[in-house]
Amino acid sequence: MRTPRELYHGKPIVYSCELDVCPECGERLKVAYVSGSKTVQTSAGVSTIAQRPKKCMNPRCVRYKVICKSSGWQRIAPSYCTYSYDVIAQIGWQRQSGYESFQTIHADMQARLQISESQVRHLYNERYLPLLACHEREHLAELKVVAQTAGLLLSLDGLAPEGGEPQLWVVRELQLGLTLRSGWLSQQDQTTFEHFLEPIHDLGLRVAAVISDKQKGLVPAITVVFPHAKHGFCQMHYLKNASEPVAEADQAMKMELRKKVRAEVGFLIRRETMDPTGVLTVTGLIPSPVEDESAPAEEAQATPDPVKAIAEERAAIVQDLKRRIRYLLTLKGRPPLRLAGIEMAKRLTEVKTCLEALIAHHADPQLLQLCQGLDTALQSIQAEYDELRQAADWLHGITDILDPENNPPRSGEQVRQELFAYLDDISQEIQVHPRLPAFYQKIHQTTLNYASGLFHCYDLHSLPRTNNDRESEFRDLNRRLLRTTGQKGLSRRIILRQGAWELIPRPDSIRDTIRALSQVEQDDFRQERQRIRTHRNRFRFHTRSAKQSQRKLEQLVQRWTSLPPSDGP
Repeated sequence: MRTPRELYHGKPIVYSCELDVCPECGERLKVAYVSGSKTVQTSAGVSTIAQRPKKCMNPRCVRYKVICKSSGWQRIAPSYCTYSYDVIAQIGWQRQSGYESFQTIHADMQARLQISESQVRHLYNERYLPLLACHEREHLAELKVVAQTAGLLLSLDGLAPEGGEPQLWVVRELQLGLTLRSGWLSQQDQTTFEHFLEPIHDLGLRVAAVISDKQKGLVPAITVVFPHAKHGFCQMHYLKNASEPVAEADQAMKMELRKKVRAEVGFLIRRETMDPTGVLTVTGLIPSPVEDESAPAEEAQATPDPVKAIAEERAAIVQDLKRRIRYLLTLKGRPPLRLAGIEMAKRLTEVKTCLEALIAHHADPQLLQLCQGLDTALQSIQAEYDELRQAADWLHGITDILDPENNPPRSGEQVRQELFAYLDDISQEIQVHPRLPAFYQKIHQTTLNYASGLFHCYDLHSLPRTNNDRESEFRDLNRRLLRTTGQKGLSRRIILRQGAWELIPRPDSIRDTIRALSQVEQDDFRQERQRIRTHRNRFRFHTRSAKQSQRKLEQLVQRWTSLPPSDGP
């Protein structure tokens, strides 16, 4: 049998319990035992440590024979782990702040530590993430102070589920930035949301306000769990819902305008002056040649052909206009305020105006064709454009009213009155065009539906107008995991299996991270690891490996056959 190699041959460092007397009875503590040596790898090297815990020997004390371990010993490495907290923190920091893959982290660490890539992955998933969640829990005292003084401001949002899988939801306290609840919901109805939020209420913490989207089951659940809290709705989602018919009509107009432009001038804008070889600009070890602009003037042609130069300049201008038109046909919208159809029509009109100015100076045949084609295409959608332009102006007007920065300080009731007065004013304009009444009706009805939660943010200035911060966190997490894994499918699987822990905010520096992880209570850490394992067990059959799936199916058969057979059919 091969003798294992020892990492360290030096004398162990023994840590004694820092307490001399019992904190309860005041009796002097006695050494309980001397632990065995433990080899720990740190960033600075390898060391062997041991501890002398103490205990109270007073039989009348409530802490009789309770073991008091050394805090110095516990701050070096987690129990049953031979890698120190600073190694664990560095792995987490490189993964979350540096967006490094496990392979890259391992390559960086193996010069200083004896560690494998699988151990790096294990330390991140099984040590760093649960320790980070436990550290977040240590701020409960601060949360209680804020709840007593100002009341909590909660932000709730969920990540879109993946094909029938549970949906990830996060509850943050906005004033402290702490994560109150982060986990998965199997369904999104009132009962589920109530169960999700009740632990916050059970702590006795006063909630002043909640900001969220207007999910059907969430609204009544918040009313039940936090009956005295103001429930604010995301103003961006309000505008998106109000603009739905306008955005759909704008998309249809954009497609129609693009079709018309291609029908009228497509044969022109598709023509691009190409290099005879078909190869354009190329770089690399053997790049394409470039014209030397610094060449002396005398090296140029002595008598350049002015007619040819003018023709080349006109051809270049026509080519640029074609490229502009081609680009405008690819515009994409971002409702509620950025509508691609309206923007496309407006920008093509600018090109047509430019063409008319060029033609007035010199009527090039291609310019005439482009101008006539754009004019025909734009005229075909002019009536729709006027309607959509009017509806888009309404949405911009509502946005201006809701904007607190470009308006004097107002109460929520004042903003409410101003918004509904504006809706009354625009109701007088809807008879001009046939589709405007439908647009107005959607905007008006959506405003009525959201009115109970649109205006709290003007009275509670710490309450945001939108829930975009939570959505940004989901997007940032997606981007981070995509950078570290390189696979969109793998990123989705990671979010589904451990996204709640990945969303926990990390400390601001590596030093703070090491300090935070090393102060976690071991019992809390053990329970958090169990939560992670319990959740991951739900995915133990989510594998494409034939070998793993066959083994798991065989285990099911063994478990089933170990049960006594039933007497029934």
